[in-house]
Amino acid sequence: MSLGSGRYDPGSPSLRGVYGISVAAELSGFGIAALRLYEDYGLLTPGRTSGGTRRYSDYDLARLRRIAELIDAGVNLVGIGRVLDLELRTDELERDNRRLEADNAHLRAEQDPETVTDHTGPARTPDDDAVRDRPPRT
Repeated sequence: MSLGSGRYDPGSPSLRGVYGISVAAELSGFGIAALRLYEDYGLLTPGRTSGGTRRYSDYDLARLRRIAELIDAGVNLVGIGRVLDLELRTDELERDNRRLEADNAHLRAEQDPETVTDHTGPARTPDDDAVRDRPPRT
């Protein structure tokens, strides 16, 4: 995840929980009770040790920064949950769109080079253009 964006990046190595709750509270500027409350609301899901101790990751800290931005903008906790969910879904859809665009480009490159597609209708061949551009017979 790019820490500046506050959004999830599945390729990020920062998902591993390494910070205890007191360190996460200090780094984020939130109190320990607030971190627990955000977990209760589903805004955060820190990892847990085998003994049940919360472990916060860099991803969690970036998410806390995004939560702080939304609180400053006047959004309540339920609204923050909706915004975070929509941002995550948007990121997923953008990744899907990039993959589909790459797949489409690959498929177009594999098509017969004699075929020209205008992307607004059926495929046309160069001969179709010649017939269309020819003056009418009199």
